[in-house]
Amino acid sequence: MIPDNLHIGPIPIHLFGIFLALAFLGANWLFARELARRGYPADIASSAIVWAAVGGIVGARLWLVVERWQDFVRDPVGLLFTGSGFVFYGGLVGGAIAVTLVLRRHRIPWWDGADAAAPAIALGQAIGRIGCQVSGDGDWGQVTELPWGMAYPHAVVGWPYPPGVRVHPTPIYESVAYFAIVALLLWRRRRAAPPGTVFAWYLVLASGARFLVEFVRINPVVAMGLTAAQLTSLLLVFCGASRLWLGGRR
Repeated sequence: MIPDNLHIGPIPIHLFGIFLALAFLGANWLFARELARRGYPADIASSAIVWAAVGGIVGARLWLVVERWQDFVRDPVGLLFTGSGFVFYGGLVGGAIAVTLVLRRHRIPWWDGADAAAPAIALGQAIGRIGCQVSGDGDWGQVTELPWGMAYPHAVVGWPYPPGVRVHPTPIYESVAYFAIVALLLWRRRRAAPPGTVFAWYLVLASGARFLVEFVRINPVVAMGLTAAQLTSLLLVFCGASRLWLGGRR
């Protein structure tokens, strides 16, 4: 990672914000391409991405409030405007609601729109995790002695360990996994399948990847030896697998 001290004159330019913008731009490009391939106007992607950004940020913050209610009660402003804590699953829910409204407005069947959006979501995740890596927003993993372990002394949320301590670079793990998922989804969507198949595979693969990475993350266990993200991942894997099973029966 590198220090988060870029400026244009007196205006700070945060690394995470740069990569978040790149994530939305990349997702917009791929979503437009997939819409056009399915015979829909490509320019719908731009409005969908804007609304997805708004809904995603709001959803991520609301999810954070639920996850860290006690911290929110102590310091609501500090929690809402901290440089970390953009919980992806909250962003996924908020963004999905916003994009659903756009799809309905343009009379695009929901499953068609979801299939077109799935590779774009994975691409956005892959780029966004690079932002987590370079800015050090607290998404690193547990202490490790593995040769690829890393330290984040310039982390925007502060580095709690003494010199010499290294941790799992979990943002890199996730980014590599999501780039691979993009490739798999683009390959899978070339095969004839019922609507919703590509999105279902996204839920299974992306949520499965997050479930596994959580074993070396620093998130607290909440139930059955699993973190909140792992429990949510299991639910989404089940939803995706159910859609694949129903599609197979048809």
